[in-house]
Amino acid sequence: MNIFTSNLNTTRTSSPLLLVNASVVHTPSTLFILSFHSSTSLLSSFYPKPISSKTLLKPLKASTQPNKYIYPDPIPEFAEAETLKFRRELLKKLLMNKEIRGDVDEVVKVCAEIFSDFLRKEYGGPGTLLVEPFTDMLVALKEKKLPGAPEAARAALLWAQNYLDKDWDIWISQATK
Repeated sequence: MNIFTSNLNTTRTSSPLLLVNASVVHTPSTLFILSFHSSTSLLSSFYPKPISSKTLLKPLKASTQPNKYIYPDPIPEFAEAETLKFRRELLKKLLMNKEIRGDVDEVVKVCAEIFSDFLRKEYGGPGTLLVEPFTDMLVALKEKKLPGAPEAARAALLWAQNYLDKDWDIWISQATK
């Protein structure tokens, strides 16, 4: 037996109604509970009062301004150490490429200069890795007519995506000790 009842006259409608003591019993899917037989119904604690349209139209007050995250400044010592690691790993990767093998030192030099410049001027930790230095590598290698420009720029980008933010976190954690 359902306990959602009201004191309305019984009428037949297409909605599912149950007759109990000549009162309409509403199903739980009823959106508005018209009234209860008792003002101290057990269910009144489970179902909040209906929200009026005036309540919904009131603008929400902003309690505080959203926090803005400020990225730290680049660290020159980190840039120098990371550039050495980048140069070593890129050289190892590009030596496997037969097309670049003859000019690998020049290709790595160009990529490392651009990467170092980016680290010294713009990189401020996780979330600040940009694509521009790697497109600059591609353009610079093509302008110098060095072989394997797309492969070198792609390898440099993949290395940075995999290691740069992790290395930054390690550097910062060691610096705070």
